[in-house]
Amino acid sequence: MEQLSNGLTLFFSLLVEAIPFLLIGVAFSSLLLFFVDERTLIKLLPKTPLLGAIAGSLMGVFFPVCECGNVPVARRLIVQGAPSSVAVGFLLAAPTINPVVFWATWVAFRDQPEIVFLRVLFTLFIAVIIAWIFSRQIDMRPILQSAVARQMPKARRVAAPSNPLLRSGTFLLQTDGSTLQLDDPTAILTEKPEVPLAIKLQLVIDNMVQELKELGAVLILGSAIAAFVQVAIPRDWILALGQNFITSILAMMLLAAVVSICSTVDSFFALSFASTFTTGAQLAFLVFGPMIDLKNIGLLMTLFKPRAIIYIFMLAAQLCFILTLFMNLYVS
Repeated sequence: MEQLSNGLTLFFSLLVEAIPFLLIGVAFSSLLLFFVDERTLIKLLPKTPLLGAIAGSLMGVFFPVCECGNVPVARRLIVQGAPSSVAVGFLLAAPTINPVVFWATWVAFRDQPEIVFLRVLFTLFIAVIIAWIFSRQIDMRPILQSAVARQMPKARRVAAPSNPLLRSGTFLLQTDGSTLQLDDPTAILTEKPEVPLAIKLQLVIDNMVQELKELGAVLILGSAIAAFVQVAIPRDWILALGQNFITSILAMMLLAAVVSICSTVDSFFALSFASTFTTGAQLAFLVFGPMIDLKNIGLLMTLFKPRAIIYIFMLAAQLCFILTLFMNLYVS
């Protein structure tokens, strides 16, 4: 009975902690959809894969969302036609590289400022590398969930008739005599008619409700799984592995994935292990957790197909382990 009570407490604490940030992410996603000119946004993004990966990884500074809110924003970027390097970079780095999390980490580790800056540096490096790798996937549809892939703009067919009278659809006559196809999926590449503010606000609310239904259900399921694992597996088993340079890193990475703590408060959780775990292990917890945890995997399932999530998980885990092991062996 006590385990059930603890499990319910953990479950509701995860939800209470995560829902506000999910709301922030959904709000940013909807505002980005209806108030940001997609053409301008895409034009401002770097075209080269490496610069796109760096730009996407640094976008969290302007979109301060945690791992509960970065998925809807990343999905909106993908739907708008942003390069894969930008979307994946933002997805991995935004939960850590944002002013709110930086401030929280600084408050927790003010006596160890190297952890604060190394957390940002390691996260940026891992996110850029993975995003750069994913930039090889020019067309993201094969690795996206079908519902997301259908919303992406389709490439124009070279052989399509140029005469609008030969094409089906709804057209609007422009002042210069040209025509605009209103229901064209590639409309983000053309001029769009101005929509009244009241209609935009209603569309924002409708989109928020729709995304909250979809992502909220997955968040509840992921939080329930995370709470169950924490209760079912004795934490002493995990902590017992934290006595040397290698197992301490693995234990803290596993702990980060299991406890699924929001990136805005995980630094205080990691601080509680400062006296028993290595510096590299604490960094592994702070870097790996915001990228991959049980709760976040559930949200990622609404965006990517399983094989893409496995690629991201394996790459993030390997890079995080190598960097933090180097920290333990040669810096500590």
